[in-house]
Amino acid sequence: MNNNPLSRALFNDVMVPNYNPQPIIPVRGEGSRIWDQDGREYVDVTGGIAVNVLGHCHPALVDALKNQADNLWHLSNVFTNEPALKLARQLTEATFAERVFFCNSGGEANEAAFKLVRKYAFDHYGEHKNEIISFRQSFHGRTLFTVSVGGQPKYRQGFEPVPAGITHAEYNNLDSLKALISDNTCAVVLEPIQGEGGVIPADPEFLKGVRELCDQHNALLVFDEVQTGVGRTGHLFAYMDTPMVPDILTSAKALGGGFPIGAMLTTSKIADSLGIGTHGSTYGGNPLACAVAGAVLDQVNRPDVLEGVLRKRALFEEGLAQINARHHIFKEIRGKGLLIGAELVDAWHGKAGEFLAAARGEGVLVLVAGPDVLRMAPALNIPEDEIRQAMARLDAAIEKKLSE
Repeated sequence: MNNNPLSRALFNDVMVPNYNPQPIIPVRGEGSRIWDQDGREYVDVTGGIAVNVLGHCHPALVDALKNQADNLWHLSNVFTNEPALKLARQLTEATFAERVFFCNSGGEANEAAFKLVRKYAFDHYGEHKNEIISFRQSFHGRTLFTVSVGGQPKYRQGFEPVPAGITHAEYNNLDSLKALISDNTCAVVLEPIQGEGGVIPADPEFLKGVRELCDQHNALLVFDEVQTGVGRTGHLFAYMDTPMVPDILTSAKALGGGFPIGAMLTTSKIADSLGIGTHGSTYGGNPLACAVAGAVLDQVNRPDVLEGVLRKRALFEEGLAQINARHHIFKEIRGKGLLIGAELVDAWHGKAGEFLAAARGEGVLVLVAGPDVLRMAPALNIPEDEIRQAMARLDAAIEKKLSE
């Protein structure tokens, strides 16, 4: 039994209560497995919420961090540094982008993107062109600006007044966007797969229509790829599997493989609106973070890894289908690649958290995406036998839950 004074109970005494962490405290991880304070082992298909793209303690990332730690930790933006330059070059060579801004999180990357779209519109069209359109059920971060662009009112409650000039259309409904967009719109912001909103992919025709509407109204298109980027869908970024290219892309989560880093990618023309002094980040482009992120891209942006994502998704789908054949618990399996959402049948709506707890009890860690959807976002290199083991443990958890 754990006698460590650093217990879950201590959290309630020393931490701000904005989180409600699970009762176990992981202390060690390797690949797609973690161990808690009592030495109990779990198969982890949460990936740190789509962050641990190569699992826990991947040797290449550990080596990159250790090697950089022996050389240079921090400089601030008074200087540039070699890991940041290398990472920016990797990103621009691999994507549509020509310029990169580094920060520390997805929220900061989106904050930078939303400031940039307004500044670009101001520079090129005037101060009237300042309206941002996002989509209901979207999630873009927790800063006051990003939570306002996000389409979930519960995250704004109690923090009003929020920034103005933001409206929300219905996702996958082009007519809804047409009713809102105008020549005063500076940008449309969307997730290619709504993650927190329930793991809902955008329809290809919808995306094509969004791009066309943006072009008609001289509005920029921002892709929030904080959750879908860096191999998650079987492509380096999800836009690469769509009929269009965004003007701005934001990335974080998997970009650092567990080390905090975010990035905003765009073209040189658009980037020019963030001239000297217009935006900044003390830790953005930190050498440690950039060295690790560079190693992540070296490992992930390879055909064998990206092609393996689709093969491993098929194993998850097979396992979930077998579970459903026995228990009739899932209404729909959604997502792309290794971003997987399993919506519960109507009778169990609102109770996804109960299945998460049951799964933990059987030694598999899963996520939720709202109250109705179980979500899985495992490491891209999770071994196939561990996928099968995770599904077997989830099956046992569901069977136990349904028998209560």
